[in-house]
Amino acid sequence: MALHPTRRRLLQAGSALAAGSALTLPARAQDAWPTKPIRIVVPYTAGGFTDQMARLVQVGLQQRLGQPVVVDNKPGANSIIGVDAVAKAAPDGTTFGVFIAAFAANTTLYPKLPYDPKKDLTGVSLMGVSPLVAAVSPNAPFKTMAELVAYGRANPGKISYASSGSGSAAHLTSELMRTVTGIDMVHVPYKGASPALADLMGGQVQLFLDPPPNLIQPAKAGRIRLIGVASDRRVPALPEVPTFAELGYPALVGSTWAAMLAPAGTPAAIVQRMSSEVAALIRSPEITARMEQTMGTFAEGSTPQQCDSFIAAETAKWARVIRSAGVTVD
Repeated sequence: MALHPTRRRLLQAGSALAAGSALTLPARAQDAWPTKPIRIVVPYTAGGFTDQMARLVQVGLQQRLGQPVVVDNKPGANSIIGVDAVAKAAPDGTTFGVFIAAFAANTTLYPKLPYDPKKDLTGVSLMGVSPLVAAVSPNAPFKTMAELVAYGRANPGKISYASSGSGSAAHLTSELMRTVTGIDMVHVPYKGASPALADLMGGQVQLFLDPPPNLIQPAKAGRIRLIGVASDRRVPALPEVPTFAELGYPALVGSTWAAMLAPAGTPAAIVQRMSSEVAALIRSPEITARMEQTMGTFAEGSTPQQCDSFIAAETAKWARVIRSAGVTVD
């Protein structure tokens, strides 16, 4: 039986109203968020690059979101403990994590992670990228990248390079350097950047790749020499140091970076809101200037989709380096 035109219009109107109500529900939930304090997990100790990046946005997020924002340091196991805490947290918009390059490398370095990096976590925003800078000891028999490569080719195995730990960005980028230059170097892993830098200044090792913040003051004091940046653009805090691309090695790109992630299943509206707030803070003139001039870090602030794509590319890149170089962790 055909419906009376008036009855048909009423049903159509009711369906449209119901659809409209359904569409507004997520927005209302979004408007209500957050109703509880927010925790940002940092899988390293306080004071390091990851911790600094989380605290850069902590106060601003509190002001913008109207809830306390707490930075929760959970160090250990090359960041795995802290990442796992976020992966297993309730996806209710109260827990986020700030992770760095080790997160991408660990996917290949550790075959049996307690979490699935693709299924258990979702990107919120890429916050910043800090290219590694090559520093050499003042008593090393080379003062430039060209001299380092020439010396390394003439003296296989005579160059010792430090890292802040097996599987770290410093370790992997140094292995990438070894691959693209064809020189043989000996890896000396340390338990952190501070002892590695101390031995570089003391001449116990000859090369160390690290983010700019730790290297700027020792370089100004003449205790180390900076010979190149593992990036396609110079670091504003070190304008006189050339990039490896400028020196003829465009493939020699390596950095640590900070990205905010959330447990998978966190409502998309909440992820998008947090992403927008983080990006707005990161791109503010004050924070951008601090990141670039003091931390040697390029300010980013991305969408969730861009964050996921960046991490996927980094994971694939370091997987190739790890497998090609046979990198293992202790």
